[in-house]
Amino acid sequence: MPQTVATLLKARWIVPVEPEGRVLEQHAIAIQDGRILDILPRAEAATRYRADRSLDLDQHVLIPGLINAHTHASMSLLRGLADDLALMTWLQDHIWPAEARWVDPGFVRDGALLAMAEMLRGGTTCFNDMYMFPNVVAAAARECGIRACVGLIAFDFPTGYARTMDEYLEKGLQLHDQLRADPLVRTAFAPHAPYTVSAPALERIGRLAAELNLPVHIHVHETAVEVARFQSEHGCRPLRRLEQLGLLSPRLLAVHMTQLETAEIERLAQAGAHVAHCPESNLKLASGFCPAARLNAAGVNLAIGTDGAASNNDLDLFSELRTAALLGKGVAGDATVLPAAQVLRMATLNGARALGLAEETGSLEPGKAADIVAVHLGQPETEPVYHPISQLVYATGRHQVSDVRVAGRQLLADRRLTTLDSDDLIGRARNWRHKITAGRRI
Repeated sequence: MPQTVATLLKARWIVPVEPEGRVLEQHAIAIQDGRILDILPRAEAATRYRADRSLDLDQHVLIPGLINAHTHASMSLLRGLADDLALMTWLQDHIWPAEARWVDPGFVRDGALLAMAEMLRGGTTCFNDMYMFPNVVAAAARECGIRACVGLIAFDFPTGYARTMDEYLEKGLQLHDQLRADPLVRTAFAPHAPYTVSAPALERIGRLAAELNLPVHIHVHETAVEVARFQSEHGCRPLRRLEQLGLLSPRLLAVHMTQLETAEIERLAQAGAHVAHCPESNLKLASGFCPAARLNAAGVNLAIGTDGAASNNDLDLFSELRTAALLGKGVAGDATVLPAAQVLRMATLNGARALGLAEETGSLEPGKAADIVAVHLGQPETEPVYHPISQLVYATGRHQVSDVRVAGRQLLADRRLTTLDSDDLIGRARNWRHKITAGRRI
């Protein structure tokens, strides 16, 4: 007697990511109670399972949902506001003043939902965020149904969200307590950077992170100027300061890392720390090149992020995959490094590991959450298909994502968002553009 399941997805190819490089042809995924029950050949699935809903995806590849390891989601509303500028000019003269004037819960909610719509349409099922009002981002993620890790933001200076370090941490800990049992939304400490958060505050955050077993998500070694200035002011490089304060550990997710010495790469590997590589944002801001191949060879867990849409200017992880692979080869001077299967792993299972979610998501395995993306490869841009994983990394565009599920719930169906109203989000984005543009003219 066939077993009844909620959903049966039958596909031309399945790339489970674990083990790396495996491609299953003419297989199916059985989903029950939001989890992957089974992965098996299509013919066998037809006799073993009877599905409430069955979907034939004869020209598609099924992959784990992509994981964006570093975002500032609400900054989607600042996309294109200040382009072609150096990082600190961009931040100090344009972004921080705009944020000081406009960022409030309404801005954060509208920007976060706009970002979630973009990410889902591009195959991203989980994002790791760093921004003000993380409580609002968390509520928006729950409303949308996307998986998220929201950063408990901290600065040494006041913002519209909090005035003092005590207030940042108090609000963050309250949010962590509220989300403790949430199946989709997790938390991480998110001190902005070593140059915006003092040593005593970082040490305090490190102790709290150890007590609660939470990741610490922080910008580190983003530019040569930043590193040189920090060394001049503090007598050591930023990563060394984090090490002195006890933050160099398996909980650390260091973002950007474009300026690394060999000894630092070795210390990252020994500590079991993680790195979020943001290749396109780093290129656009001319921040430098993360030595991705060297980090990978040393055994450092390397994930991929987009950064915010104000410095990228999109949240397109398929584009980041291709850029990461090509840039990694160019920087290393070696065409064999960062092969396609490794880069896909960076945007899936490695991201899950960095966020402490590897038992839940990041690969297609029985027992894990059904965070699944269907990508239509039967299009002129990706035919003929010799190697599906290579096509995903080197040729596929996000417009080829047809269906997206998070914990079994379909959030994108044949390119249509099911939990978000695109027209409403576009209208809200245009309203913010009018406000911000008018405000800059005053």
